[in-house]
Amino acid sequence: MADSFAYRVRTKEGRVLEGSMEATGEAMVANKLRSQGMTPIQITMAKKASIKMELHILPQRVKLRDLAIFSRQFATMIDSGLSLLRALNILAEQSDNPKLAEAIKSIRDDVERGSSLSASMSKFPKVFNNLFVSMVRAGETGGQLDTVLMKIADTYEQEHKLRQKVKSAMTYPIAVLGISVMLLIVMLIFVVPTFAEMFKGLGGELPLPTKILVTMSEQAKIIVPLGFVIAIASFVMYKKSRRKSAQFRHKADKLKLKIPVFGELTNKIAIARFTRMLGLLLRAGVPILQALDIVGDAAGNEVINRASQDVRESVRTGETMTAPLSNHKIFPPMVIQMISVGEDTGALDSMLDKIADFYDQEVESMTESLVSLIEPIMIAFLGGIVGSMVVALYMPMFGIFDLIK
Repeated sequence: MADSFAYRVRTKEGRVLEGSMEATGEAMVANKLRSQGMTPIQITMAKKASIKMELHILPQRVKLRDLAIFSRQFATMIDSGLSLLRALNILAEQSDNPKLAEAIKSIRDDVERGSSLSASMSKFPKVFNNLFVSMVRAGETGGQLDTVLMKIADTYEQEHKLRQKVKSAMTYPIAVLGISVMLLIVMLIFVVPTFAEMFKGLGGELPLPTKILVTMSEQAKIIVPLGFVIAIASFVMYKKSRRKSAQFRHKADKLKLKIPVFGELTNKIAIARFTRMLGLLLRAGVPILQALDIVGDAAGNEVINRASQDVRESVRTGETMTAPLSNHKIFPPMVIQMISVGEDTGALDSMLDKIADFYDQEVESMTESLVSLIEPIMIAFLGGIVGSMVVALYMPMFGIFDLIK
């Protein structure tokens, strides 16, 4: 029985082509291709269609963890003496992320045609950002691609760990808040109306808390769907405005920094990310003006981005970094002084790493404190909602016998 095989071949003119063929084995495919004057590069059996279909509700993304694993494996292969093409071919086959695998395959083809690795990666900005591409370009130029890729892997792993710590700290309060909202909706739409009908049959005057609860229940069938639609529309509009308007991003990020407790946490995360990325770029040999431009875009915070652009202009005119940084409140005096010392001693990259490590520890300590503080507050919040509704529902019961008489 013939199977379907996918192949990649090189023609006599040097072009790389792809296609598929029905045959009983790989040897038969190779013989047929050679008989047509083509040189087989790769022959693989096409995967048979499965009854199970993978459903992706949201567009698949390449996460930091995927890039960290890719960078570390790539660096190890290059350090072991494997060629770029062979390393890319292996990485494309073993990547668990389909989007990353497709990007690697395209990069492999471009490199095979003579393109540089960094130029090929720059064609996939949603997979490899400016930071990654600039680091790879610096590694190619300096002949230290394996070292640079290992540094990228270390940096992305640290950032991934930082994000995971913050996510784990926020998971509990968000889950409790979600349960509270769902419980409130279920009680208002399904439970309270049953009691309301019973209260009407008994007659008499209802207590004020019960009246408020019954009124909320009557309005919930309109307010809940409307609120759901408004929430989705607001989220979509926020994402759209954030993507298109730098002014909107600046106002939104500035507002985030003013939120009690969480604003301070956001500030520390932004500083840690900015200093770590800038230190990484400078150590790799990326020019400081280009590094400041890249780190501003990659910081993910428009306040940081504008500060980075101010620093860039200052450095471009021959001034220091610290003068414009002092004009932005997001940078504490300690950070500015440490950067100043780094500039004076010529060890700016090392000083930036120390700042990033310090703020990583600060974020970790703060998230642990938040968890211990938020947990009893959220339990009290959930208990308060449920308790208030139960008391409001059962208050009329205390006078039920008088109503019956």
